[in-house]
Amino acid sequence: MSEQVVDKRRRRLLTLAAAAVTGVGAVYVAVPFLSSMQPSARAKAAGVPVEADISKLEPGQLIRVEWRGKPVWVLKRTDGALAELKTTEDKLRDADSNESEQPEYCKNEGRSIKKDIFVAVGICTHLGCSPTFRPEVAPEDLGPEWRGGFFCPCHGSAFDLAGRVHSGVPAPLNLVIPPHQYLTDSRILIGEDGEQSA
Repeated sequence: MSEQVVDKRRRRLLTLAAAAVTGVGAVYVAVPFLSSMQPSARAKAAGVPVEADISKLEPGQLIRVEWRGKPVWVLKRTDGALAELKTTEDKLRDADSNESEQPEYCKNEGRSIKKDIFVAVGICTHLGCSPTFRPEVAPEDLGPEWRGGFFCPCHGSAFDLAGRVHSGVPAPLNLVIPPHQYLTDSRILIGEDGEQSA
């Protein structure tokens, strides 16, 4: 009767080698799989804050900046436009902006850090159209009650010059105020805030 002699050292070496090859193979397969779960460079860039130069912004002028694929308005309100904000409050659905999305530092009458500079996402809160900037008071097509603001031609929603929605229109909420901060008196960073106060 012949006995097979088992070499335990050899068996242990083969087991460790097989485990090592399996581990390397698992890592080789896992790395590309896990890498595919990372956001693309385009997706990362879409969320990056953007700077807006407001050094040449004249009173009454509005510029548009793109952030996260959305239009963001930066408006320099005139003294007359600021005075009109008080006269429209009785026509607004959410005059104090209690229901609307905005940073804490913009919870004031003008919904802004600096009273003359208004920053808002230029998308209607009804169905996502882009309202038009209508700063004139009482134009013929909007009637004598119009005190300036933003008018959505898609379904007739109206917002004042602080982005507050009028009562009786389809839009349910005020325009969204994005996080933003002033880097200098002439540069705004949109998409990131420094918890600034007015």
